Amino acid sequence: MTAGPFGLVATDLDGTLVRDDHTISDRTRAALGAVRAAGAHHVIVTGRAVSWSRPVFAQLGYQGLAVCSQGAQVYHAGEDRLLTSVTLDRAVAQLAVEKMVANLGPVALAVSRAGLDGAVVVEPEYDYRLALPVRTAAERAELWAEPILKAYVQAPGLDDDELAARAREICAGLVDITHAGPGIVELLPQGLAKSIGLSLVARRLGVRAVGTIAFGDMPNDLSMLRWAGHGVAMANAHPSLKAVADEVTASNDEDGVAVVLERLFPAA
Repeated sequence: MTAGPFGLVATDLDGTLVRDDHTISDRTRAALGAVRAAGAHHVIVTGRAVSWSRPVFAQLGYQGLAVCSQGAQVYHAGEDRLLTSVTLDRAVAQLAVEKMVANLGPVALAVSRAGLDGAVVVEPEYDYRLALPVRTAAERAELWAEPILKAYVQAPGLDDDELAARAREICAGLVDITHAGPGIVELLPQGLAKSIGLSLVARRLGVRAVGTIAFGDMPNDLSMLRWAGHGVAMANAHPSLKAVADEVTASNDEDGVAVVLERLFPAA
């Protein structure tokens, strides 16, 4: 199936553009170079906050606009400057957590702090699995000491999909819930999604949704794939993403983004 010409290529990072060994292949770099050479824009749209995204931007020599922290931050990489930032009300987040504890029992928490250099702060009980720097909190109150972009929650005995579904029921009207990766269920400001940040960037670049192709692998990418004119799920994607995608490409470890871009931008 031919997707047609696109002026904007939006890619998630982990599980999509980035391989499981945390690298970006030369093939993918070449495909992204062909996108730029054709006059189209490449925009990174990631669940990572800016502080966690910078190492990947450095790998790529990325200088453009990026959507970080599930849409909470629109960032200009070349200028190292935030253009927009949305925080999660800490009192609301605490209330949501209290409701979850009342319904599910004890939970483990982490938070992503606001700002360009905001730290991710985790409780000792939180099962942290990423190869990215964190700060461990001595007590739960430390999580709420500074403005935050989002919170992460884990509950013993519930897998990610079960926890996300239960949390949506329990926290309805308080926060939005998304599932961003293995062990990563997040509490977000109501109405926030990757599509919100991407639409802001698209307007700045003068590109419409119909002229956008988006790539992703997890439920936090659903809004982005639905918003874009053409949505592509990775072979390693969550079933919910494959169900709404216009096509499914190869996995992140098999350069699935490049496979599609080479078809659309033959110079790659």
